[in-house]
Amino acid sequence: MITVHHLNQSRSTRVLWLLEELQAPYEVVAHIRDAATHLAPASLKAIHPLAKAPVIVDGDITLCESGAVMEYILNTYGDQRLRPQPDSKDYYAYLEWLHFAEGSLALPVITSMLMSMEERGAKPLDGYIKKELHLDFSYIESRLTDATYFGGDEFSAADIMMTVMLGIAASLSMLKHYPNTQAYLTRMQARPAYLKAAAYS
Repeated sequence: MITVHHLNQSRSTRVLWLLEELQAPYEVVAHIRDAATHLAPASLKAIHPLAKAPVIVDGDITLCESGAVMEYILNTYGDQRLRPQPDSKDYYAYLEWLHFAEGSLALPVITSMLMSMEERGAKPLDGYIKKELHLDFSYIESRLTDATYFGGDEFSAADIMMTVMLGIAASLSMLKHYPNTQAYLTRMQARPAYLKAAAYS
């Protein structure tokens, strides 16, 4: 059985969501951020030297990084579910969005969130962040104009990866001008498996 080391207020929610969608058995070990520093506790560092979530332990496998964890779970427990077949027309769109969430999108969203906690603000980075956010969200909005899901016509793990990051963006009021993205996020966050996973946050 997979053990998910879950950190509150983190993107490890997506791993719990994936396991819920697959109806795969798992157990959760909860780690709580320091209230003052918002950093992960030493208990998480004892599991993985990066002290970041998500971390999973499955037998002799200990794995960090959301994308890698998602791929491992799909390969091990997915039974060809929640991703297109590699020879399908949707596979590489799925793969792009699976990695876009933590690649292109995460940097400006998370940087903006962290800088909002700084009294000095993000002035040296303001121009870069604004440009990148507009570029990324315009691209997302366009995709959701043409497709129901990021990976095509079917819900997939790419939607899990993207929804968690879009949820953070929404909490920072970044989606006000993107109606398709807002509607998509509402639909995804109403899924029963998402609601079960979010209850751990």
